Parts: sequence; structure tokens; C-alpha cells
Amino acid sequence: MSTAPPTDETKSSPMKYVVRCGSLRTLHVATSKSSFHYGEKVIVRTDRGMETGEVLVEATEHTLSHMADPPGGQILRSVSGDDVNDLSHISDQSRQEFDACKRHIQRLRLDMKLVDIEHLFGGERVVVYYLADKRVDFRQLVRDLAAEFQTRVEMRQIGVRDEAKLLADYGDCGKPVCCNTHLSAMPPVSMRMAKLQKATLDPSKISGRCGRLKCCLRYEFDTYEELQRELPPPGAQVLTRDGKATVIFQEILAQQLLVQTEDNRRVLIDLSDVLSVVKKNATNDNRTTSKSKKKQKSKKLDTPSDAGGEENL
Repeated sequence: MSTAPPTDETKSSPMKYVVRCGSLRTLHVATSKSSFHYGEKVIVRTDRGMETGEVLVEATEHTLSHMADPPGGQILRSVSGDDVNDLSHISDQSRQEFDACKRHIQRLRLDMKLVDIEHLFGGERVVVYYLADKRVDFRQLVRDLAAEFQTRVEMRQIGVRDEAKLLADYGDCGKPVCCNTHLSAMPPVSMRMAKLQKATLDPSKISGRCGRLKCCLRYEFDTYEELQRELPPPGAQVLTRDGKATVIFQEILAQQLLVQTEDNRRVLIDLSDVLSVVKKNATNDNRTTSKSKKKQKSKKLDTPSDAGGEENL
């Protein structure tokens, strides 16, 4: 079966790449007529201006199907030696701008915490990242900074998890923090996830650099939930090869149960040794129903918050 030769239009059609840009490491889908490889540093024109980025992968249809409305951009070129020198100068300039911004905030007595300053490579704007518990009138601050920096100033309020993404380096595990390496979205994490995985409930051990529950508690949560559904709940009466017994404890990953037999012996058995569930724990079922009703009621009363439903320890 013959295939038609590529047309001039096909040859000149731009390639698409997923590029990570900016201090918050936002994923962009950028076009280019040149080819680039993984990890290559590039200069990208985005809706914010001209900035540096890192090529991650070619933006195939499969890749794009896993991205929710990513911002676009255009790769202009690879980072050159002159660009590296310019970036070093911009880094020094950003530190000076940070100090200047901090002085202005103190002078104006604004109730906000300055987190970081991002000076775009093209100089089109300076982005000020800050934390604040309530609305801040920073109009005078923007005017003062724009006059001093001679460029556009963008104020961006962030949460504590974004603060960790900007400033944190390594986690307790010894590896770079997830939010600064591969997490583009940070869904809420609850204490229930820690309890189900039998993690320690010591706040100092299950909290990340942001002070919130660690994002990694969510990674295996769905698997734990699925495996737990296969096991009879604590308090359930089961029929085993050795007779009736009551479930005391679940070993979720091992798919085992600690049961108490009718002669008061405690035995660890495999799920395959359970012939049938004689009676589920009515108390446990009632608690689940009660919790479900409370949860539905609270959903109606709750209002959105910056924490996104997370538990702060």
C-alpha cells in the first residue's frame, strides 16, 4: 500500500512541545518549527511575555488528552551563552527588586507576606508572589514598584502550598519536593487518607514543607480504598475453614485479617480462607451511614476556601 509523499504544508507544520515555564513551573504547549530534546532549555514567548522554559516531551494527542486546557506559547530558540549571562544578571536584579518590594510593603504597612519576585526574561513584567489572609489594597504599592522597576508589575496572591512550590527544596524523604518537580495540580489531602494507610498521625511526620498534609498520602489512596472494599470490616462475623470468627483488624495491602475465634484465639488469616461473611458489623454500618449524612449536610453549608478542603496540622 503506497503512501502519499509529504506536502510542503506538512513539512512546514510546526511541532508542539510541553514546556515547563516560570517560577510556578506551569506547563505550556508551545509550538516550534525546529526540533528540541527532553531537558533542553529554551526561550519561549507566552501570554506573559518572553521567558525561559524546559522542554519535557513532544505534545502528542495522547499527551494533550491528559492536560486540561494548557496555556500556549511559541519556542523562539534554545538558550544561548549570552542568554545564560543575561539570566545571571536577572537573578541578581530580582534579589534587589525583592528587597525594594519588601521596603515598600513595610512603608505602606500592608498586611501581606512577600514570598518571591519573578522577573521575566524579556523584561515585560515583574510578578510579585505574596500571602495574605484577607484582601489587600496594593494599588499604591503597584504604582511605586512600577515607577522604580520601570516595567509592568503583576501582583499574584498564592496559598501556602504554592509558597512551598516556590521556595522548598527537599522533603523528609530526601528527594526534591513533589510540588516542585512533577505535580502540576495539587488536589486536597485529608486525614482519612493517612488513617486508611495506617500512617503515623504525628503532625510533624505527615506534614509537608507547606504545613499541610503531604501530597504523597494521596498517591496510593485509591489502591488502598479498592483493596479495603475486598475485606470484611472490623466487627464482621465470618465463616473460616476453622469455624466462625470475628474480624478484629484489616491488613489491607497483604489482604489478610486478624480474627478472633469462638474459643477466644486470635489468628491472622488470608482473605482466601474466608468462606463467607455471616454477619456484617451493624454498628460500623450505622456509623458509615451517619458520617455520610453529616458529610452531605456539611457540603451544603461549606464555602470554598484557599485550603481546597485540606486539613491543616
